[in-house]
Amino acid sequence: MKLEEARKSYRENSQITPSLRRYMVVLGRFIVKLLPIAPKFIVRRIAGRYVAGSDLDSAVSLMKKIDKENTCFTIDVLGEEIKNLDEARYFVEEYSRVLDEIILHDIDANISLKPTAFGLLLDKDIAIKNMEEILIKAALNDIFVRLDMEDHRVTQATIDIVLLMQERGFENIGTVLQGRLFRTEEDIKNITKSLGEFSDFRICKGIYLEPNEISYTRYEDIVNATNNCIDIMLESGSYTAIASHDYPIIDHSLKKLENMQMYPDNDPRTNSIGSRKGKGIGYEFQFLLGVRGDLRRELASKGHLTRVYVPYGTKWYEYGVRRIRENPDIAWHVTKTLFMPWTNRR
Repeated sequence: MKLEEARKSYRENSQITPSLRRYMVVLGRFIVKLLPIAPKFIVRRIAGRYVAGSDLDSAVSLMKKIDKENTCFTIDVLGEEIKNLDEARYFVEEYSRVLDEIILHDIDANISLKPTAFGLLLDKDIAIKNMEEILIKAALNDIFVRLDMEDHRVTQATIDIVLLMQERGFENIGTVLQGRLFRTEEDIKNITKSLGEFSDFRICKGIYLEPNEISYTRYEDIVNATNNCIDIMLESGSYTAIASHDYPIIDHSLKKLENMQMYPDNDPRTNSIGSRKGKGIGYEFQFLLGVRGDLRRELASKGHLTRVYVPYGTKWYEYGVRRIRENPDIAWHVTKTLFMPWTNRR
């Protein structure tokens, strides 16, 4: 795939001069700094690009709308790090409703769970029991469950839960690993050693700003580390979900796939599990809702399986503010959202 052509097409279609773009980025950065004190309706207008809505119906409606774009979905109920175990029941019940809606509407989707939302930092055993309740229902309906990766406090615990659930016979579970952490390459090797062809990863740069004692902090170093992790995952036979909007990572991934002769309809690896329901042939590309939809559509047009991360819930404000702060392109997206809404395609 020629991503430079996609970049050129995007620039031409946007009809924005470089000087105007620089001005808008500066303006956007100023607006971003004001967001913590801005009224909620302002944040909602901006964050609405990244969140499906405050309820499940909104998420289902959005997925039906963009399903025609040859993509599939991961559904996430917003919220993490609960204050008491009673709050965990909300997530158990809400994810049960999510599974019901996926089945009812025959949506090509899996789900993503944040372990701390189920009580991991309060009582690990109860958190495991809560997540297993969802995992059972998902397994009975051939729906994959991804354990999201939060900050370094729960990295090992999250990995341990995935391994434990696989030991209990659940093959429909995988985890997320963050390329920025020093430990990630070793984690990949240990997980694949334990799970073999059932290893299933989402690899991303990582959204948590971790201490420099345990993580890379420079952009170039984070990109290089993430690319190395992708190589190790693909070579190990693992299913590899490449969750990045960065051209250096996507370019590297496409070149690696080509070198391994892995294509949308062919996985020549003898150490991989092969095709599974709701999955690509050994790999897929994942995008956050609202970020680089044109690139996602370009990849999909070339036959690559693409997946959109669809968050929803009453915690939209917290998620929106965090996404706005952490997304390096947000200053650009903010100004386009406010002043050029016709360019704001998801």
